[in-house]
Amino acid sequence: MLKHKKLIIALSIIPQIIFLNVLANFPNFVESVYSHGIYIWISKAMRYAFGWLPFSVGDVLYTLLVLYIIRWLYINRKRILKDTKQWILDVLSAISVGYFAFHLLWAFNYYRLPLHKSLNIEHEYTTEELLSLTKQLITKTNSLQLRLAEHDSAKVEMPYSKTEVLKMIPDGYDELSKEFPYLVYHPRSIKRSIYSVPLTYMGFSGYLNPFTNEAQVDGLIPTFKFPTTGSHEVAHQLGYAAENEANFIGSMAAMRHPDIYFNYSGFAFALRHCLHETYKRDQEQYKELLKQVNKGILYNYREVQEFWDDYKNPTEPLFKATYNNFLKSNNQAGGMESYSYVVALLVNYHKNNPIDQTLKN
Repeated sequence: MLKHKKLIIALSIIPQIIFLNVLANFPNFVESVYSHGIYIWISKAMRYAFGWLPFSVGDVLYTLLVLYIIRWLYINRKRILKDTKQWILDVLSAISVGYFAFHLLWAFNYYRLPLHKSLNIEHEYTTEELLSLTKQLITKTNSLQLRLAEHDSAKVEMPYSKTEVLKMIPDGYDELSKEFPYLVYHPRSIKRSIYSVPLTYMGFSGYLNPFTNEAQVDGLIPTFKFPTTGSHEVAHQLGYAAENEANFIGSMAAMRHPDIYFNYSGFAFALRHCLHETYKRDQEQYKELLKQVNKGILYNYREVQEFWDDYKNPTEPLFKATYNNFLKSNNQAGGMESYSYVVALLVNYHKNNPIDQTLKN
């Protein structure tokens, strides 16, 4: 009887995969029933359960899981040859249960309505529209940099500790939710990852634990990046699974934040993406625009780049390629490198909402 149940559980991964392929054709259903319904209750319940704890419960659970797997493999090592079918059945049934939990608790959000459709904005944009927004962002970011640094060639230094920044992140969502009520963020659950060192060597600045709904931020990254990285992970918590959509929402939350240092981080983040896309479309225009950017902003960019350069290693491309393929297998055709869609959201949103009219600072 037990073997029969395990077989059913193991084979259930097949109908799960079929179901997900069918579900991909009904984004409106996912958006209304799961993302704006079931998931809201699941995510809030988990954040109430784990958010108040000062350490990452998810990282602890992952540690225990890895230790359990190592122990199980050691104890059952001889069964690989002696009882191969049952050994495979045990492994597949565990994978099937994990796959089900992963999607139920969070990953159905991969199949929701694309953000540009829910915002009722265009998906495409012209080079002229890109250049217009980039110029606006340069003006705004330059202005903020001059208010926060001694001169235009000095990088902005964040005056807060990383712990203080994490506590301040929800304030940006309080502001953003005035326009988008479904982005109300409560209770909070943003923490530094216990495994910041391996996370850095893997090339990631944060992640969301789908089993505890804790936003994990790499505690080693420059403080300048904390506002946007933390806001990005909160966007994942709120059900925006796509990396490019979380980038857009995270940058908006930082730009709308009541604190000017958060604003600077958010605008600099958006500007970097627009400059990157300008370079791909028109390198001569890129060179001209880059001359208009205060050197202090470029030094902040360089600070981040030098940080990642210090941790470069042969395994990083492997981890990123694995995650990229994971995203593509979960209804995210663009994978990790979807700058153009982030920029599309920024450009088309700000066509109807000029930067100077929507932001206080």
